[in-house]
Amino acid sequence: MAISVFFYGLGPIGAAVARQIVSRKGFTIAGAVDIDPAKIGRDLGDVVGVGRKLRVRVTNDAAGELKRTKPDVAVLCTSSSLKQVMPQIEILLKAKVPIVSTTEELSYPVGKNRALAKKIDALAKRAKVAVLGTGVNPGFVMDALPIALTGVCERVDSVRIDRVQDARVRRLPFQQKIGSGLTKEQFQKKVDDQTVRHVGLAESVTMIADAFGWKLDKVTDEIKPKIADRTVESEFLAVDAGYVCGIVQDGIGWKNGKALITLHMEAYLGAPESFDSVVVEGVPRIEQKISGGVHGDVATASITVNSIPKILSAQPGLRTMRDMALPSWYGGK
Repeated sequence: MAISVFFYGLGPIGAAVARQIVSRKGFTIAGAVDIDPAKIGRDLGDVVGVGRKLRVRVTNDAAGELKRTKPDVAVLCTSSSLKQVMPQIEILLKAKVPIVSTTEELSYPVGKNRALAKKIDALAKRAKVAVLGTGVNPGFVMDALPIALTGVCERVDSVRIDRVQDARVRRLPFQQKIGSGLTKEQFQKKVDDQTVRHVGLAESVTMIADAFGWKLDKVTDEIKPKIADRTVESEFLAVDAGYVCGIVQDGIGWKNGKALITLHMEAYLGAPESFDSVVVEGVPRIEQKISGGVHGDVATASITVNSIPKILSAQPGLRTMRDMALPSWYGGK
């Protein structure tokens, strides 16, 4: 029987998930919700650009639409912030609907988000459904993948993950999130108010450490601008030399003054090579590189769709990529 999917949030990632659901076997669409007045009342097919009507009208009444459609699962793609999505999660769990979300802070809640995670876990168990935060990063290249690679190790001394992306192929909100087009001063101001940053490095570092049984002394998250040395353009932006064309960010897990887990990320317009690499220092030493890198937008939508069958069979509560059955491509039944 096909899995009925409810969409909560139809931004670039939510729309990409919807397009995959339409194109794959094994899924049907139950309903769709968004707060954008330009989308409300329109057919979902027109909103996400599949070239045909889907006979599903986008609304802004999540509770009412959930009651009417009774979906098997909800895909939640609205914000990186767990605090901001918490009311939406509560609406979905009140309706007893399992959730797969691209909310980065939900992937492995740390710090102030731990209290919210406990509440979500309790609500999900009461509803007898599971909740998962996933994506390409966090969710795969900088946490689930390196954790899986160490399954063949006798000993692990340290781990380094590098993710370098030419951001010209990414969506406009991503290019803006990494500060493209800003001056150095504007970039630093937005870093200070946390509107320019990659969300998820602390979550990934902590997930890896917990998987290894390592108790870290601290986790640091450092952000620097990447300055264009020439004019560089994307489909959406043009950045002159001397302006910020992206971000360099390091999430590091420390123990006794030593960096045990290093997550190094560069995302900027015009990067000469995109790649993802993992180096495990230990026995055996493992070095793995994905040339060309894992495309962030395609991969985030894909891992969201591929996680749907897994969340339906997962134990109730808040799940993570560390304790979930590893998703694979799902082609329907």
